[in-house]
Amino acid sequence: MIERANAVTHGYGSKVFLRSLRDCLERLRQRPATEAERREIAELAVALVTHQVELMPGVADALDELAGRHELLLLTKGERAEQQRKLDACGLLHHFTAAHIVPEKSVETYRWLTREHDLDPDRAWMIGNSPRSDILPARAAGWNAVFIPNANTWVLEQDELDSADVGVLHLAAFPDLLRHF
Repeated sequence: MIERANAVTHGYGSKVFLRSLRDCLERLRQRPATEAERREIAELAVALVTHQVELMPGVADALDELAGRHELLLLTKGERAEQQRKLDACGLLHHFTAAHIVPEKSVETYRWLTREHDLDPDRAWMIGNSPRSDILPARAAGWNAVFIPNANTWVLEQDELDSADVGVLHLAAFPDLLRHF
C-alpha cells in the first residue's frame, strides 16, 4: 500500500523504494524515524545505487544473435538518471537502434513508439517480464508480446494475463527467443 502510493506520487527507483521503507518503518513504529534509522536507510541507498547490473543467463548471447536479425528498441521505465546508469553499466546498448526511458509505460507510450519508429503494430513485439507495464499495454496498443516470467518481478508489476490471448507468447527464459525470432 505504501509503495504503491509512493510510486504513483513519486515514480520509481531506489529513492522511492527507500522513501517507502522509511514510511513503512514510521507507520509500524507509529513515530517518525530517528536520525540513526534514517542513516541506516541511507546506507541501503548506497548499496542499491552502486550495485552492479547482473544480466540474466544467456541474455548477452541472445541479443548478439537477435540484433543481427531484427531492429531492436529498448524501453524501460523509472527515474531517468538511475535507469541510464543501469543501461550504461549493462554493456548491451550497442544492440539497440534506440533506447527510451519513460516515467511510466502505458498504451500511449506504445502508440508513441509505433509512430516515432514507424512500426507496424502487427509485426511489433514487446518482450518483458511485467504483465502490467510490458505485456498488457503493448497488447492494448495492438502489438504482440513475449512474456518471460521472472521470480523477482516486483509485485506492483504483476497482473493477470489472458491465457487465451494468442498474441502473447510465453517463454521460460530469454534465450528461448532464438527459437522463435
